Amino acid sequence: MSPSVDRDYLVRTLTGLIRINSINPTLVPGGAGEAEIAAYTADSLARCGLEIKTYEPEAGRPSVVGRLAGSGRGRSLMLNAHYDTVGVDGMPEPFSAAIRDGKLYGRGAYDMKSSLAACMTAAKALADAGSPQAGDVLVAAVADEEYGSLGTASVIANVKVDGAIVTEPTSLKICLAHKGYLWIEVETTGRAAHGSRFNEGLDANMRMGRFLAELDLLERELRGRPPHPLVGPPSLHAAMIHGGSGLSTYAASCKLQIERRSVPGETEAQAMHEIQDIISRLSARDSSFHATAKAFFVREPFEVSPDAAIVKSVDRAATKVLGRPQPRFGDTPWMDAALLSAAGVETVVIGPHGAGAHAIEEWVDVESAVYLAEILVQAALDYCRSSGAGPRPAHE
Repeated sequence: MSPSVDRDYLVRTLTGLIRINSINPTLVPGGAGEAEIAAYTADSLARCGLEIKTYEPEAGRPSVVGRLAGSGRGRSLMLNAHYDTVGVDGMPEPFSAAIRDGKLYGRGAYDMKSSLAACMTAAKALADAGSPQAGDVLVAAVADEEYGSLGTASVIANVKVDGAIVTEPTSLKICLAHKGYLWIEVETTGRAAHGSRFNEGLDANMRMGRFLAELDLLERELRGRPPHPLVGPPSLHAAMIHGGSGLSTYAASCKLQIERRSVPGETEAQAMHEIQDIISRLSARDSSFHATAKAFFVREPFEVSPDAAIVKSVDRAATKVLGRPQPRFGDTPWMDAALLSAAGVETVVIGPHGAGAHAIEEWVDVESAVYLAEILVQAALDYCRSSGAGPRPAHE
């Protein structure tokens, strides 16, 4: 029996997902979190015949993994999508799931509950056909991608697979790379004194101004470097700054937070050396200049070879479903694909068409989600037929 995608199930499931508030509570204090949507997802996948496991590294932040056993010893494949969302301030219909002119509206419709619905629909199609794929297919519905990726990190720690398709939206193009980022804090130190006593005070804010002038030069230099062929050049911006304690007081401290976007091939050490080099130069010019720098959050960039088996399988599947090869490209936002790739899982990204990620109007093209489900089915049949180890406990 050939697998057939159930369009009605996809739309019904996506509607249900959109109507559940799953705002990430780390981003929005008091946000609903993922508990309710996890229960909905687990129940739906179980009804489709998948074996369900839940991973909850923090209370109220569960991720769900549904496993559909294959018929042999083929390679195992994870279909990955997150179900947490950003906030809904200013949105006229954040949970309506209204459909107009083929577009389904609501928070997470594009980023990325439609992708999760497509993953679930693909798994249902395979299950309804008697699991014709040789290897196991896993649907990983994960929490917290919009902030710290607790979900995918905990799934990786517990389940190993051979390949993964991260279904972030790409308008059905095949994404082979994306940027990483570092969040860096630089602190300049001065000496507090009354504003009238210039001979006693050292102004940390003024010293941060010197650093910012040098940082501006580095930013220009980064954008002038030979670009990565898929994602372009690296970049940075001075995101937030705070210094001083009062108008009549010399600032004893000034803190600057920088976001540094990295490209495949760059390392944390390299990016931090560039920042430290600025501090060293300024210190050499003026012995009263004192500053420290630290990276307090780092996400690596991602890149997969165009010759990887998972890429070829998705390429063949997309060509079969859409009737033509799909463009390959690199994207700029960070994705959970980097975590999977770093764990040794060959990973590629493909997702539906839409718009409005993090915006006040968000929508997904429903038919593109249906196409995605069909591509995932064909990719699973193609990728999982080759011999592999299959899913196994992380410490096996």
